[in-house]
Amino acid sequence: MANVIAVIWDFDRTLVDGYMQDPLFARYNVNAEQFWEEVNALPEHYRKTQGVEVNKDTIYLNRFIHETQPGGKFEGLNNAILRESGSELNFYPGVPEIFDSTRSVIGSNKSFAERGIRVEHYIVSTGMAEVIRGSAVSDHVDHIWGCELIETRNAEGDSVIGELGYTIDNTSKTRALFEINKGVPVEEGIDVNARVPKNLRRVRFENMIYIADGPSDVPAFSVVKHYGGSTFAVYPKGNKKAFAQVEQLREDGRIDMYAEADYSAGTTANMWITHKVTEIAQRIVSEEKQRLEAAVSAAPKHLT
Repeated sequence: MANVIAVIWDFDRTLVDGYMQDPLFARYNVNAEQFWEEVNALPEHYRKTQGVEVNKDTIYLNRFIHETQPGGKFEGLNNAILRESGSELNFYPGVPEIFDSTRSVIGSNKSFAERGIRVEHYIVSTGMAEVIRGSAVSDHVDHIWGCELIETRNAEGDSVIGELGYTIDNTSKTRALFEINKGVPVEEGIDVNARVPKNLRRVRFENMIYIADGPSDVPAFSVVKHYGGSTFAVYPKGNKKAFAQVEQLREDGRIDMYAEADYSAGTTANMWITHKVTEIAQRIVSEEKQRLEAAVSAAPKHLT
């Protein structure tokens, strides 16, 4: 289906002003800076002490799981609490309104509507999927990719997160892009590794817009750009370091544009995303007209 426009979002520091774990740190009175400092030291620790490599993007999940036991920093943490904490997240201005406004700008255009063109929104995050599901954006997006945690029983018999069910890191985010491309979240029975002819893929890469906040999303930026899609980065207002990072991404050709993380009507981010969605829709219409003109032969005429 060449008529689907997919807007794909990172989560932390892209939609959320901060990190999705912030409400958990507040709830359990855990020092966030110290926690991340300890987590960031784990890869080197395990390399030196056990000679094993760990995934830097997802090792933090093990830390949460270990601390759910009695006396741990996150004692009793389960999926219900994760979902509840999602409702406490602080989103950037214009979220979740940007999801609905981009759909409306396409749906209100007769030419686009007649051709069944529509906008779908997806979140692809290395964070906890249950937190996202409990947040204000959950009902505004078509599918969520994130880390899934399985509940077990702790030493006191309480249900807590105890095992990793599914993890996604900054490299495997590209897998989610191909799942969107082939229609895995929608079309039952299609595997991401299945061979699907390009003309039958549900969402073409050139109809994708990938939005994120920094260098960790370079793999996803690169895939979308390579296949003809559009890329956009955001940075928190007044954050010079983050600004420098996205400017470097632009200089390196990783992104098409960047702006301050504010999606309110009239802002650069809102206007660029809306313009790009409309531009893609117009291209779809133009391509369809060209195919139709090429397929239709001239009407027969009387011979003279």
